[in-house]
Amino acid sequence: MKALVYHGPDDKAWEDVPDAAVQDPTDVIVRVDTTTICGTDLHILQGDVPAVTDGRILGHEAVGTITAVGEAVSGFAVGDRVLVPAITKCGRCEYCQRGMPSHCQTVGGIGWIFGHLIDGTQAEFVRVPYADTSLYKVPESVTDEQAIFLADSLPTGYEVGVLAGRVRPGDTVAVVGAGAVGLSAVLTTGLWGASRVIAIDSNKFRLEKALEFGATDAVEVGPGTVGDVT
Repeated sequence: MKALVYHGPDDKAWEDVPDAAVQDPTDVIVRVDTTTICGTDLHILQGDVPAVTDGRILGHEAVGTITAVGEAVSGFAVGDRVLVPAITKCGRCEYCQRGMPSHCQTVGGIGWIFGHLIDGTQAEFVRVPYADTSLYKVPESVTDEQAIFLADSLPTGYEVGVLAGRVRPGDTVAVVGAGAVGLSAVLTTGLWGASRVIAIDSNKFRLEKALEFGATDAVEVGPGTVGDVT
């Protein structure tokens, strides 16, 4: 199969590699139909994540179709269309039981293993461990392009925006930075009932997108902004 393979800082290649295969009874194999490039992938390519070693297939988000299942998998079958999220979880350890799967002890104390500790999703196929507790079926009414946002950026924006910000209906919320995660925070705080969502960025294009995503106000910052408002 073809895959995007990391070989060190600023060194990656689209290569032929062995096909992904079931290794454990809880695994499934997913044919990747849609994937993304995350800001974290860019950090990896810059050499900022030393745990990612030479030869690792990159990527940690995908929508695809199951092509093989391990003998212990009960919730999924060949042909199922699924979301492969950034976080893999066993569902049984202390942290999973506490609703903190990103700290899953079974997969090494960090739920983010794709493209990090095991081969990732920027490939034609990917092996997914603990499939029953890690995958999500995608309804026919949802497109691949819509579903992929649920793999990482949208829930991250929700977590750092709505949850960490303790947003309540009627609140006024400022979102500093309107990149992918910031736009996700704009969207989810609005859906959560914030009455005013102020997007703040130095990039006009991003601010225009923030307004499309539901921001009520857009503030462009620059060298003179602080002086202007003080």
